[in-house]
Amino acid sequence: MHLRDRLRQILSIGESPGKIAAAFSLGVFIGMSPLLGLHTILGIAVAWALKLNRLVTLAGVFVTNPWTIIPIYTLGTWLGAKLLMIDHIMPDIDWSNVTINSLMTEFSHILMPFLVGNTVLGLLSATVSYFLIFQAVKRARE
Repeated sequence: MHLRDRLRQILSIGESPGKIAAAFSLGVFIGMSPLLGLHTILGIAVAWALKLNRLVTLAGVFVTNPWTIIPIYTLGTWLGAKLLMIDHIMPDIDWSNVTINSLMTEFSHILMPFLVGNTVLGLLSATVSYFLIFQAVKRARE
């Protein structure tokens, strides 16, 4: 099934434009959140708890997928570094003596920019997607 067909399915769900947009934007936020590995489970659980359409929420979650995750998380980490006023986030690594322990130590300072940046990027993306989906649903129904 193509992206256009999936979008048509979302736009034709028998719920209000606001509820459809809320479900999708919630999914976008969860999908872009730094909670890597929990996106699908969280999307289903939160949609169920808030009585939102789980299919629409998962469509939003899957904005982050194997093809988009690296650019999204890279942009989010960069944004976090800028927000936290960190100029240099890539460590100088001695690749001849790399161990799991040394990598964890070297990259530990990226954790805060990753968490902050991807949370902010998720909030911004969710807000934009809410208005885009809301307008798309309204237009499709006219």
